[in-house]
Amino acid sequence: MVEDRRLAVLRAIVEDYVATHEPVGSRSLVERHSLGVSPATIRNDMAALEDEGLIAQPHTSAGRVPTDQGYRVFVDRLSQVKPMSAAERRAIGSFLDGAVDLDDVMQRSVRLLAQLTRQVALIQYPSLTRSTVRHLELVLLTPTRVLLVLIADTGRVEQRVVETAVTVSDDLLARMRTRLVEQVNGARLVDVAEKVADLTEQFERDERTAVAAVVASLLETVVERHEERVMLAGTANLARFGEDFHGAVRPVLEALEEQMVLLRLLGESRTTDALTVRIGHENEVEGLSATSVVTVGYSRGDEIVAQLGVVGPTRMDYPGTMGSVRAVARYVGRILTEQQ
Repeated sequence: MVEDRRLAVLRAIVEDYVATHEPVGSRSLVERHSLGVSPATIRNDMAALEDEGLIAQPHTSAGRVPTDQGYRVFVDRLSQVKPMSAAERRAIGSFLDGAVDLDDVMQRSVRLLAQLTRQVALIQYPSLTRSTVRHLELVLLTPTRVLLVLIADTGRVEQRVVETAVTVSDDLLARMRTRLVEQVNGARLVDVAEKVADLTEQFERDERTAVAAVVASLLETVVERHEERVMLAGTANLARFGEDFHGAVRPVLEALEEQMVLLRLLGESRTTDALTVRIGHENEVEGLSATSVVTVGYSRGDEIVAQLGVVGPTRMDYPGTMGSVRAVARYVGRILTEQQ
């Protein structure tokens, strides 16, 4: 019972501090929350929580504020994330359903998540190597230049201009297109290399230079690349939290400018649709020790294809933020699944 009561006091301190950004005292806890105990008992509980490192006193005669460890206990003990209202769900669905292609889905999703949470939102494009080929097209730009267009089942489009070094006739282009489509349409991108391994040998000797150039470009397109694309929105929201970062927002902004940093932030939810919350110093990225990062994987069908999430100060509305991140991820997954 004592532990449950102290957790209730910790929860009340977190909620009040997030709402007011003011250290929380025992008197305000008695006034704002029905804890069912005397002020003296609450003071004792606060002293115990401070001894455990869950709350701290920023300066003498002040109330208490949660520590990173206190936020961690609060998040771990959440019985549920804040559910979205029916109106909010309809608004999300209506906004995202209007997307016309994958780029539009990504842009709408990250903007919406930034608006819902008032944090910095980020979303990773679906990985090509977890996708299958929906369509492949070759377009002759000049007699020695071919445009290769690959469309994945996620809606992602990759384009490459191929310099063939030799003249490509309309007939050769048509035969290359036909044989490539026969081999790779519907194939997983990780299997494309095997499927086109002997394709060049199926053409006449004087045609093989051009065919080999096209095949090489295709393989470069489907190879797993380290620089997966991440889209960001809402960085201006950080301006509202200057005090949370002790006036030093710049290190946070500099960290968020690095694509590899963003990928690291999203990496932990690569294979699961469970929410991941990293608080304060749990973030190993330099410059983000005063932030919390909430991420989750989103899926196409039953497969996790990429991640999305938000970055904000540790003084965050965790239940609401977690609910918004999860809701947007589910809508993005639904849209991608319907596009298959």
